[in-house]
Amino acid sequence: MLINLGDNGQGYEWLEDWADVPQPEQAQAGWAHHGLAVTRSGELVGFHPARSEVVIFDRSGHVSRSWPVGLKEGHGITLVEDDGEECLWVADPGTKMRKAPDNSYQRDVAPGQGQVVKFGLDGKEVASLARPPHGAYENGFFAPTAVAVNEIRHGGNGDVWVADGYGESLVHRYRADGQYLGTLSGEEGRTGRFNCPHGVFIDRRRATPELWVADRGNARVQVYDTEGNWLRTVGEGFLNSPSAFAADGPNMVVGELFARLAVIDPDDRLVGYLGEDEQARQRPGWPNGVGPDEHPVRNPHLQPGRFNSPHGLAADGDGNFYVAEWLIGGRMIKLGHAH
Repeated sequence: MLINLGDNGQGYEWLEDWADVPQPEQAQAGWAHHGLAVTRSGELVGFHPARSEVVIFDRSGHVSRSWPVGLKEGHGITLVEDDGEECLWVADPGTKMRKAPDNSYQRDVAPGQGQVVKFGLDGKEVASLARPPHGAYENGFFAPTAVAVNEIRHGGNGDVWVADGYGESLVHRYRADGQYLGTLSGEEGRTGRFNCPHGVFIDRRRATPELWVADRGNARVQVYDTEGNWLRTVGEGFLNSPSAFAADGPNMVVGELFARLAVIDPDDRLVGYLGEDEQARQRPGWPNGVGPDEHPVRNPHLQPGRFNSPHGLAADGDGNFYVAEWLIGGRMIKLGHAH
């Protein structure tokens, strides 16, 4: 089916459950909560809904390869290139909702808290980042949700920015060699402290790159320069739950957990929404449904053309978008650019 950005905007072909997820019986019971990335060749990188496994799909949605990792969740996935070699940064918050024998879902928590790990596309671990030496972690929990890199190939300095969205609501800065440099709290600007900085993204649409922070709990984006100086706030009044970013030419696409994508123009103005379902959050058990035993089950109200809970977002450079939703069984959607 075709959906449009506003009355006269760009059209997209909605391809439901586009990806052929492996071990489908296990996947149907897994509570998906992962990110997405696209490789140089157009492959889509995701994470299995139930297993601790990176999964890479070809352009047709078939599994190209996969490998197990020692992570609870592939929550944030960022593709980078180092000296022409493609690698993946994966943010693992250290928790995963898993189905128990009584059909309830229980939180599986890593004893060592969350972690940030870099892999080659062959599955080998390349590097990792230490938990930041910040006072918030003397008693707090480190639960990283996203990574952004000011890549050298784009003229950057290689800095790595890590969003601790589920822990202490901070954004940390590391040097390319892993040395901790500092922390942002949101209090640098005029709008105040972060509340679940769920996503981070280096925005290169302008001559001078910027760091965008999805300040989800505050329903806004906070924008910094790449040295961590606060610049402005975007989206107050028209964003409700910014979670992930993907650039599309001059526009920024923002994945919103509360059932839509928002498209923002180069002047920070709303162009419109894609696939919005205003009723999604009002349904019992959202993002899932409620079974006869009152435990969560896969949402029975999913419908083509309407999002339920966008979480992971990626663009392939050809005008196509990929969305991974947060719910039992997962939901992988491709929005194909309609020419």
